[in-house]
Amino acid sequence: MKKYTTKSGYQIMVDELNHLSTTEYQNAIEMLQEARDKGDLSENAEYEAAKEYHVNLMNKISVLKEKLRTYEIVDSSKFSSDAVNMLSTVEIKNHKLNTNQTWKLVSESEIDTKNGKISFNSPIGMALIGHKIGEIVEVNVPSGVMKLEILNIR
Repeated sequence: MKKYTTKSGYQIMVDELNHLSTTEYQNAIEMLQEARDKGDLSENAEYEAAKEYHVNLMNKISVLKEKLRTYEIVDSSKFSSDAVNMLSTVEIKNHKLNTNQTWKLVSESEIDTKNGKISFNSPIGMALIGHKIGEIVEVNVPSGVMKLEILNIR
């Protein structure tokens, strides 16, 4: 399955990778050196913690590099505005909760649910894509099936 991101979402990942690869990596190396300088490594909890931090950091760097290599940048100018697309702001009516909500579909690196930004790769985002105003979309979520009516698309 292809994964997509926006230009700004891609830049967020590039900036994070740069930070992790420079500042955080240097911090990890310094932590390891300080812990080594304290002597016996077999019973050095500080050394074990520094090693674990370094391993986790390297894993994060690896994951980000893979995302940057495989994600495709979405060009919003190629989308029609009459149907929900990967960068739409969608006003929906949740029939189960009988409430209206507005969500902006964004890339995974831009998710901010407190401000109404959900991933277009999420089950809800993927279910809405391609549908038009007035359509009701059913989405399978862990709590059951949600019925979402599309009220407006921006």
